[in-house]
Amino acid sequence: MKNCVYAAGILISGLCFSQETGSKVKASFFDGVVVAGYVDHGAFINFTGPNVSFTHKGLKLIAGMLPSLRIKEDHSPGTKNSPITPNLGAGLTVVYKKIALQIPVYYNTKTSAENGAWKAGLGLGYSFR
Repeated sequence: MKNCVYAAGILISGLCFSQETGSKVKASFFDGVVVAGYVDHGAFINFTGPNVSFTHKGLKLIAGMLPSLRIKEDHSPGTKNSPITPNLGAGLTVVYKKIALQIPVYYNTKTSAENGAWKAGLGLGYSFR
């Protein structure tokens, strides 16, 4: 078991610190990407939060958390929720040069009318880095 851990560490460090390729794996708290898009009959604006990214030449793949503002009108009768709510999603973001394409997922909690469920969306954005 100990030898497997050492071998995995050597392989990961070889991928992360290799000088021969332009590829790089990195963990960060913020990548400077802002995205707007559509999910579950509403809109969202988010920033890439804590994540792990893989960069190769001009392409960057990011998997991580997405602190967001969700914009959705509440159509339920009676009392209503605010149309803009803070939310935390997760998802994949692909950045090519400065253009970002994102597939986020957000969890909608259980209500008296619907069960809780994950909802996927699609967004387009810009990378400031």
